[in-house]
Amino acid sequence: MAVSNTVFLFDVDNTLLDNDVVQADLSAHLEREFGSDSRDRYWAIFEELRAELGYADYLGALQRYRLENLDEPHVMRISAFLVDYPFAQRLYPGALAALARCERLGRTVILSDGDVVFQPRKVQRSGLWEAVNGRVLIYLHKEHMLPAIEKRYPAGQYVMVDDKLRILTAMKSVWGPRLTTVFVRQGHYAHDREALAGFPPADLALGKIGELASCELPPAEV
Repeated sequence: MAVSNTVFLFDVDNTLLDNDVVQADLSAHLEREFGSDSRDRYWAIFEELRAELGYADYLGALQRYRLENLDEPHVMRISAFLVDYPFAQRLYPGALAALARCERLGRTVILSDGDVVFQPRKVQRSGLWEAVNGRVLIYLHKEHMLPAIEKRYPAGQYVMVDDKLRILTAMKSVWGPRLTTVFVRQGHYAHDREALAGFPPADLALGKIGELASCELPPAEV
């Protein structure tokens, strides 16, 4: 396999796609269909499952919710809402332009955490799968999969674009100067003081993903 000089790795949720709005839409849907108590119970199960797995599992939480509501036919409407959600409408402005710009500089790859059903569906329906020509990696914990990433997409230099300093720091600790970290201040994690505390700043910080379409990247890294 040929080695590309630079591979640009892009997170999805709250980096390219506004997942906070997706969650807000799901909350509103749950309340309309089942009421506020059921909405709150779903999110409680969701958080319990995320604590167990380490990643968000919307359909897994729905399965557990169903076990507590075996005679509730409307549960199927929630699964349809999730699977058919118009994710392309939730891409941040400039997200596709940022991918296109980086594709001209190297190779673009989607690198996301998530389950094996809903997360790929999100990437496909948002148009991100096509935008990176099918170069999509979805892991349970991407920061633990760097050898696998290197094997699939060998490169002299990597650039990781993410809304979580924790992830960027973990990857930087392994790849060192081979990795340029780009922190995008979007979504609730990127503004959570507790989530940011104790982590060093990224090599480049952006207010919005769209800025990556035209900003100057650190020259030594690309």
